[in-house]
Amino acid sequence: QEQLVESGGGLVQAGGSLRLSCVASGFILSGYAVSWYRQAPGKGRELVESITTAGVSTNYADSVKGRFTISRDNAKNAVYLQMNSLKSEDTAVYYCMVYRRLAEYWGQGTQVTVSS
Repeated sequence: QEQLVESGGGLVQAGGSLRLSCVASGFILSGYAVSWYRQAPGKGRELVESITTAGVSTNYADSVKGRFTISRDNAKNAVYLQMNSLKSEDTAVYYCMVYRRLAEYWGQGTQVTVSS
């Protein structure tokens, strides 16, 4: 079964860190660019970071610049989002997405809650 599974979310105090993982099964993730999105309560889905197959990252959300880092480990078929200096406004469900075979593949999401 081809799927993406996110993990690593949880409850953390403001100023803390989390590392989210996005692991693919059923296909080789290294052949695709991967993006991290988030959706806060009552808001639309926001593109946060992306990474190319060559490992080049792009930040799309000014609010996380300098605090979040995307990376990939092809040996583990995974992409990560390292989140530091977390703020209450980072509270959201975080999703990874791959555009593959003319379709978007989404994981189920992982909840990140930052307490102030």
